Amino acid sequence: MVNSSIYECIIIGGGIAGLQAAIQLGRYRHHVLVVDSNNGRSNLCRAYHNVLGWPDGVSGETLRALGRKQAARLNIHFVEDEIIDAEKKEDLFFLQGKSGCHYLGERILLATGVKDRIPPITNLLPCLGTSVYVCPDCDGYEVTNKKVIVLGAGITGANMAITLLYWTKNMIYINHDGEDLSLNLKSELRQQQIQYIREPIEEVLLNKEGQFSGVRLQSGIELSAERGFIAFGSNKVNTELAKRLGVERLENKHIPTDPRTKQTNIENVWAAGDIGVHSELVPLAMAEGAQAAIWIHKSILNLKKK
Repeated sequence: MVNSSIYECIIIGGGIAGLQAAIQLGRYRHHVLVVDSNNGRSNLCRAYHNVLGWPDGVSGETLRALGRKQAARLNIHFVEDEIIDAEKKEDLFFLQGKSGCHYLGERILLATGVKDRIPPITNLLPCLGTSVYVCPDCDGYEVTNKKVIVLGAGITGANMAITLLYWTKNMIYINHDGEDLSLNLKSELRQQQIQYIREPIEEVLLNKEGQFSGVRLQSGIELSAERGFIAFGSNKVNTELAKRLGVERLENKHIPTDPRTKQTNIENVWAAGDIGVHSELVPLAMAEGAQAAIWIHKSILNLKKK
């Protein structure tokens, strides 16, 4: 089934960057479609604490709901689907959805994001953003002078524990499913008085308020703490569509863009948000979404002048 509409821009991804771009393009009164699989990382976070205007935190679900409502008021079109293939034919992009639908657009904004690797540890997901955190730049402040357990894997988890020393010195690092650390790295953790345990985590323990209070290891040992941080590594960068379109990707699969316009190396293809280089922050995703939208608007104006 082919959607007969030809959109001036199709935004792939309805997370923070995609929605901010949609709002900006809607205010320019452009004909825009947002294709969202509703499976982004912002769906999982119960509270972002570093967003202007939300001093007590705001959930990703709330931001997405409000952003979608705001964009819909500006006549932005939405469809729930997952784009599984994309190609350019002359001046149009042909997108194939997992649903079997096809979508046609003159421009593409890739806002497909990153998917965190989170092992299926009991009770972990409900704590994300409120008592278990992912990003030290976003939420390191939340663990200031608190006892913290880093739930992680291998070197990635060890590096997270070392990074968190800026906020707290009371820390345990549990290597859940990664390779053992080198002797030098173990020595560094000991010198920093970070307790190191290599054993799978069976369950996250919850307090009366339903928040993180520690973990139970596979052996049955229970360890208490006030907050948790996760760092399992091997996150999935969703840039396979970009690859199909010939978009340049770095070794880590993130996409370099023009710093001023957010356009990729492929004409009429932009990228914003977590798939970009060093952009994994909500405020940056918002900024890049708006930035890309402004230059998408300029490209539409330039075409109309020809």
